Amino acid sequence: MGSLPLQHISVLDLTAHRAGPTAARQLADWGADVIKIEQPGPEVADATGSRRHGFDFQNLHRNKRAMTLNLKSEEGRAIFMKLAARADVVVENYRSDVKYRLGVDYESVRAVNPRIIYGSISGFGQTGPDATRPGVDQIAQGMGGLMSITGAPGQGPMRVGIPIADLTSGLLLAQGIMMALLQRERIGTGQWVHTSLLEAQIFMLDFQAARWLMAGEVAPQAGNDHPTGIPTGVFPTADGHINIAASGDGLWKRFCEAIAAQELLADPDYATGAQRSRNRKALNERIAAITRTQPAAHWIAALNKAGVPCGPINSIDQTFAEPQVQHLGIARPVSHPVLGEIRAVGQPINMSAAPQPAALRATPELGQHTDAILSGLGYADSAIADLRQRGVV
Repeated sequence: MGSLPLQHISVLDLTAHRAGPTAARQLADWGADVIKIEQPGPEVADATGSRRHGFDFQNLHRNKRAMTLNLKSEEGRAIFMKLAARADVVVENYRSDVKYRLGVDYESVRAVNPRIIYGSISGFGQTGPDATRPGVDQIAQGMGGLMSITGAPGQGPMRVGIPIADLTSGLLLAQGIMMALLQRERIGTGQWVHTSLLEAQIFMLDFQAARWLMAGEVAPQAGNDHPTGIPTGVFPTADGHINIAASGDGLWKRFCEAIAAQELLADPDYATGAQRSRNRKALNERIAAITRTQPAAHWIAALNKAGVPCGPINSIDQTFAEPQVQHLGIARPVSHPVLGEIRAVGQPINMSAAPQPAALRATPELGQHTDAILSGLGYADSAIADLRQRGVV
């Protein structure tokens, strides 16, 4: 990992569940020395239901080192502060008040290291009337408006199939941390960088949020139809369904020609984007009557030849079987000492001067690197054994 862009950065990872680990994973995958700090004692499943050797935990915590440390003890906090004095970044996703009770908040850490970048994710923000509420992804999806626009009209609110608020808040925090690291090169000091599941979810509403803020329109559920680009949606074929995106006059013309439906071009009900939107239901029915006459592969070939965006609707196993997905190599090999040869989801970012290693490093066992990390702080073997016997590590 010597050529990766964050190889000179050291990170203390206090995160659990998903949002915080997503941020720490971005830093670890790109070369940072990330030390995952966990409570000593018997290992338990976290709030995601994931255990260490499960697929979720293994995918989230690769490329890290691991130590145990009891932050509720005075000696544990002291050890943490010794580590923080040497670190570049701390990442945490406690409920907003917990870090203060533990004494590992930004101001406390900054007192021993003014250059520290302190990254936080909470459910609803660090201040405000809901700051101390517990928050998880599905709560943010609902409160942040996403569930009101997901699903078919009239079916009631629907969550999306991934923890989108967790994942996007983690990615946004990682971006914020890297911006803060860049700014530190100019100003010489660190800062507190924080986001929340709620803020990330609202940010991800994107044009649907702008639609309300600027036009006063509250978006309804649109199912598989694109809310504003028509025709864009799911259409039946002789052997299943496909996605087609043919909005805009140029694509609309090429689409009609590719499916040999010039009569749609001549129909005044579909002459403009506004007309196609107004008559969406009838238009979709006419398109469906055509697309269901041939298998999906026929239409995908024809539409790709015409330059009309389209594609299959894969199950996840079919996704990883796609030739293009296999070419991209996003299923990355991992050699695990207990689980053997496994695969995890790789990075979607490609850097010509810093290619990712051929394999990811396996998620460490609980406390696997505790002794080595403490030795690096100057603790003798006897002192480490005493700390372990007393439950500090």
